[in-house]
Amino acid sequence: MNTKLTIAGGSHEQVAPLFDGRVTIDGVDATFESAPVITEIFRGMLEGNYDIAELGLTYFLRSFDHADPPFKALPIFPARNFRHSSVFVNTAAGVQTPKDLPGKTIGDFALWGNDASVWIKGILADEHGVTPDQSRWVVGGTNHPIPSFDWLPQPVPDGVDVHHAADGALLGDMLESGEIDALMTVDAPQAFMDGSTKIARLFPDYESVERDYYRRTGIFPQMHIVAVRPELIEQTDLLKSVYRGFAEAKELVQQQYRRGALKQHMDVITPWFSQLFDENRKLFGEDWWPYGLAANRTAIDTFLRYHYEQGLSKRLLTAEDIFVPEFLDT
Repeated sequence: MNTKLTIAGGSHEQVAPLFDGRVTIDGVDATFESAPVITEIFRGMLEGNYDIAELGLTYFLRSFDHADPPFKALPIFPARNFRHSSVFVNTAAGVQTPKDLPGKTIGDFALWGNDASVWIKGILADEHGVTPDQSRWVVGGTNHPIPSFDWLPQPVPDGVDVHHAADGALLGDMLESGEIDALMTVDAPQAFMDGSTKIARLFPDYESVERDYYRRTGIFPQMHIVAVRPELIEQTDLLKSVYRGFAEAKELVQQQYRRGALKQHMDVITPWFSQLFDENRKLFGEDWWPYGLAANRTAIDTFLRYHYEQGLSKRLLTAEDIFVPEFLDT
């Protein structure tokens, strides 16, 4: 008899074959759930509504400050993105380079230390000597109000000035008006997308910067992992089947793009997509979205260090602490 599992996550392209039934998980009778806003999935997992679910890395790691952490992770990464492109500035604020950020007021999307900002704060510290304690921070929603996530631990280290935006205030509007000088955000400000000249990216040529970052570090930043409830951790064969299902779904999507190259991706709506695909293939290789710990160890270790350095973890965690033990050799 198949094991019944409720699995939740975002509707990402690389997991869609699981959600729509093109790929099944051997030995599992899976019910797949999604939500319009991914943090609804995060909250649901933290509140015990799912067996297995996509979870933002910082949301996952904050649970390890409990005496008995509620989850372990599988080395599956449903969401990842380079983060230099996520920093926006007010064009009148005098922020031309990262060195101009100290002393400024910076918006932080959703919570202080969201997955995206943990990455870029760490990169700015490593590569430019700019640390979070040198600025003031305002937490909120970029284009839509976001209340304080009272269902999640929100540690802030001593010496860092953080407060939540006023009810109804939007960080995107605050950036355009000059109320804040910069913004680290998952969502691009609507005013920027509408062509406002008052907002610019800190790294205007972000693609070149991010490609160079990958060439130097080998890091394609992960945003989310797949978390499993503790009662499943010892069920190794079951979890290996889940892992294979996610890997098969991802490979199916990658193979579609490889086959599409033979027809110059005529079924893709983006012009010149084949050139972009070729450039990415040369940079990342045949598996440009790898699962497993070996291919991601440097990135995971780096995020764990950033999380600790930014006061979001009480101790420096390791991959051995957070992943299901049987997957450490993947």
